[in-house]
Amino acid sequence: MIAALGAIALLLAAPNPAMTQEAQPGEVRVMLFGDSLTAGYGLKRENGFAAQMSTWLQQNGTPEGVPVRILNSSVSGSTTAGGVRRLDWALGDAPDAMVLELGGNDLLRGTDPSETRANLDTILARATDEEIEVLLVGLVAKDNYGPEYREAFNAIYPELAEKYGTLLQVDFFGALPEKNADQVPYLQSDGTHPNAEGIAKVVADMGPRVQALIERVLEDRAEAVQN
Repeated sequence: MIAALGAIALLLAAPNPAMTQEAQPGEVRVMLFGDSLTAGYGLKRENGFAAQMSTWLQQNGTPEGVPVRILNSSVSGSTTAGGVRRLDWALGDAPDAMVLELGGNDLLRGTDPSETRANLDTILARATDEEIEVLLVGLVAKDNYGPEYREAFNAIYPELAEKYGTLLQVDFFGALPEKNADQVPYLQSDGTHPNAEGIAKVVADMGPRVQALIERVLEDRAEAVQN
């Protein structure tokens, strides 16, 4: 059940433990592990994905009113390979859940989809070993590198989500208009990164899945108590 607003205590923290506020009893720690899309590239802190998701959860509620701490461990420019390299550092914050949003820079560079898949598989396997619930956020390839590349890349996220039983957001940009010309009002001047309005649409679309992610953590805790 999603709690009423008065029962929610939402916290936004930096990924460095020394910079975080004191933990709240029973809080769920949700780590953003991605690239510039979730790091907040080109945006004021309050307009970035982390802050806007915090606000969305405050407005729409969290399961059982549980306090949520969002840890932003996303790094602009990160590839899936970079994610593998910094995973140990990020997991030092002991997250309960992870929003895994990587692959966009692989796509921009034309990285072999098999490499992208292998790197994401490594991260997901580690999350599984650490009993971290995951929301896997995908990107959708167009025809820039041909139909074979597109098909191979676009198969990565749904197939890995099925393999590991994670929640899935098929396309980070799924809430934005499909036609490039119609996306302009929601993008920064570089034509790639969402502006504040674009992030708001992304967050509204992804928010229910983040609520479901938090719910999974609470279910895990309840099961652990029973056992």
